[in-house]
Amino acid sequence: MDRGTEGWGSGLIGVIIFSGSLPATRVAVEDFSPLFLTCARAVIAAGLGALLLMAFRQKRPAAADLGPLVLVALGVVVGFPLLTALALQHITSARSIVFIGLLPLATALFAVLRGGERPKPAFWLFSLLGATLVAGFALAGSRAGDATGDLFMVAAIIVCGLGYAEGARLSRRIGGWQVISWALVCALPVMAVIALATLPVHWTGIGVSAWAGLAYVSVFSMMVGFIFWYRGLALGGIARVGQLQLLQPFFGLALAGLLLGEPVAWTMVAVTGLVVLCVAGAKRYG
Repeated sequence: MDRGTEGWGSGLIGVIIFSGSLPATRVAVEDFSPLFLTCARAVIAAGLGALLLMAFRQKRPAAADLGPLVLVALGVVVGFPLLTALALQHITSARSIVFIGLLPLATALFAVLRGGERPKPAFWLFSLLGATLVAGFALAGSRAGDATGDLFMVAAIIVCGLGYAEGARLSRRIGGWQVISWALVCALPVMAVIALATLPVHWTGIGVSAWAGLAYVSVFSMMVGFIFWYRGLALGGIARVGQLQLLQPFFGLALAGLLLGEPVAWTMVAVTGLVVLCVAGAKRYG
């Protein structure tokens, strides 16, 4: 198997794992506060990352890599998990997944800003059309409380795009799984303190489904998924393998409907499909 094919396979596994993140978060925030969930998942994943770094005797990152690692941590360790957890207190996971259709575009935009690329004018046309579709869907279907969740999701997509772009760049120098492991270790001291300060007052009322959600987002969403995802980007190329993110909304909508029994309206599927087409066009001319 050549590197490109292996990269696509690894990236696809990562996307499938990430697709379960929002449904799992939706279940977990029913019994855990968003802040505790964000910090707890980071602490658990950081423990796994530290074990991997020690087991494979990885050298400490160079001083020049610390800045990008902090951006990765702020984007995918702190920002995206916290903002999505806050959003899912106001909207369903099915609704939030529609916004994930913009994640490849956000990643590409930050790659342009950080990498100095100059995409063709058609790229910006598709970008604007995709953003308009998502904004129109959010406004047309909003009801009391939805606007707050939608804004949290928009912010989550922006910070996650930054974290993906920085992580992809850095993975070429220090390796894919090393990037997320070091980012988690960098965030560990702060996240551990906040997790202890926000411990649930009563543990007896926490359901099995909430514990399962916490376990999934800690082990798979925060660690295992990134191992496959960053490895896929490194082997197959950021632009090419990054297109696999276009499949994530479809996987996520299917999981939300099958596992959580949430209604998946035809408008959600239609908007997701249109957004995917816009992002594909933006990628094509990026």
